[in-house]
Amino acid sequence: MFASNFTIRDDSLKYVRGQDKIKTFAMTKTIATGNTMTNYFCSVCGSLMYRVSSGWPGMAIMRIGQVDDRKLHETTLKPQLETFTKDRVAWFKGADGAGQYHGNYFAGQKERSKI
Repeated sequence: MFASNFTIRDDSLKYVRGQDKIKTFAMTKTIATGNTMTNYFCSVCGSLMYRVSSGWPGMAIMRIGQVDDRKLHETTLKPQLETFTKDRVAWFKGADGAGQYHGNYFAGQKERSKI
């Protein structure tokens, strides 16, 4: 699985429209840390909007594709680190300048990957 995410404080998350269409689904068994991960998705089209982990209260994990401002993609949202690089597909060599980590950096697995 390949995804580009960024994190944002819950109090900075603003809905423009469609909040009434957001549904949730929570899971724990497939999460490496054992935390509960709640997925917030559109009930109309099924798009995953963001995720919230019980292990990281007050933060939302958003997909970069949910942001339609290219300037933000080139500046503020530029990757700072990559996690789970041990599972990365062979054809992707990594984001330039981003820290590379074998496991879940945010859960304390800070073994760096060799590029």
